[in-house]
Amino acid sequence: MAQLWGGRFTKQTDDMVYAFNASISFDKRFLEQDITGSIAHVVMLEKQGVITLQEKDDIVKGLTAIREDVQSGRLEITSEYEDIHSFLEANLIQRIGDAGKKMHTGRSRNDQVALDMRLYVREELLAVDGCLKQLLTEILRIQKENLDTYMPGFTHLQKAQPITLAHHFGAYFEMFKRDRLRLKDIYHRVNYCPLGAGALAGTTYPLDRYYTASLLGFEGPTLNSIDSVSDRDYVIEFLSALSMIMMHLSRFSEEIIIWNSNEYRFVEIDDAYSTGSSIMPQKKNPDIAELVRGKTGRVYGALIGMLTTMKALPLAYNKDMQEDKEGTFDAIDTVKDCIVLFTGMIATMKFRPENMARSAMRGFTNATDAADYLVKKGVPFRDAHGIIGRLVLTCIEKEKAIEELTLAELKELSPVFEADVYDEISLKTCVGKRLTVGAPGRAAMEDVIKQNEAYLSVDWQQ
Repeated sequence: MAQLWGGRFTKQTDDMVYAFNASISFDKRFLEQDITGSIAHVVMLEKQGVITLQEKDDIVKGLTAIREDVQSGRLEITSEYEDIHSFLEANLIQRIGDAGKKMHTGRSRNDQVALDMRLYVREELLAVDGCLKQLLTEILRIQKENLDTYMPGFTHLQKAQPITLAHHFGAYFEMFKRDRLRLKDIYHRVNYCPLGAGALAGTTYPLDRYYTASLLGFEGPTLNSIDSVSDRDYVIEFLSALSMIMMHLSRFSEEIIIWNSNEYRFVEIDDAYSTGSSIMPQKKNPDIAELVRGKTGRVYGALIGMLTTMKALPLAYNKDMQEDKEGTFDAIDTVKDCIVLFTGMIATMKFRPENMARSAMRGFTNATDAADYLVKKGVPFRDAHGIIGRLVLTCIEKEKAIEELTLAELKELSPVFEADVYDEISLKTCVGKRLTVGAPGRAAMEDVIKQNEAYLSVDWQQ
């Protein structure tokens, strides 16, 4: 068992206790972060005169060689080591001798793992944001191609008013924009360096924490050594943002699942993103959308797990905080996979404009516009509301859309109806005259699309 803290102990740790305590099986993911942080640390130590230039060079070369050997497969990270820090230090000492023992000067595993986690989260914030940007680019393409694709808008899962597919997808564009804004916000809070905080109370070595922070691309050092090693707010915030992303993807998936059903047939999911049934040959199942919806609970679980882990921890570091990794790693991987697969699914999905328009007409989504027509003719709104209510009942009895009734049938309900009503209640007119900011009218949508194009042309990561 390779461990760095055995001097205080007179007995070997029980094998089961050792395995239970060890984190190498999952924190080996921190190889790159731990090497990067260690190199910055020893560069700072040499600058401050704590180690010599030769010692610094030997350590940097040794760490670089270990990285290359792991990446090439010549060196394996095995369970004989307690954690990634033990693996690196033991292998470094084996390669370069006593100089390797100086790498840990002025550092604790507490601030070391806090640094690794911040570096990792910082990188993954950018990676998730990049996935979201690709998704938004695809949503925008679909919007631009469907400004005149009419469909029913819903409330309570009931057909309400006519909109366009571009307008409907625009709602999700706004959701994922907010998700990116949350990631950007978290990035700025996570971007402070805990290295140099030591176990909890700093160190007597003359460390230059500002220099270390600058070497690692942080905005500066953290300003309280206790908080530096015990803070996992940024992990919780990231998991919260990931949960929001999954909630939005799940809502979107739910609608695609409904739209893909035989009852709606608004869309057809590409074969590459569907599966069949082992017993029913006619089936084409929207498995990707269903799995995205299902995996949302998995990400929520990581968030609740982390909140529960942290809820009663006294300051400063506690071993409970080792639980910040596995759920977070899994949530990040899950969200990135879901965004990429969902983007591919909608990119290859076929839309059925004729079915969407027919659904809007048969759903009486233009009923409000018919009432407005009567109001413009001088009928009080409350009376117009009642007339159109009876009109819808007539349509249901005759199995017709409002615009499929003859003028004579309309006049039986109100003599105010004239031939111009058909143009007033057409889907094109109903949608086209809604031109307030954010509405589905073509001119309003074109303006929003221009704003969204400008938004996507700027990258907050730069």
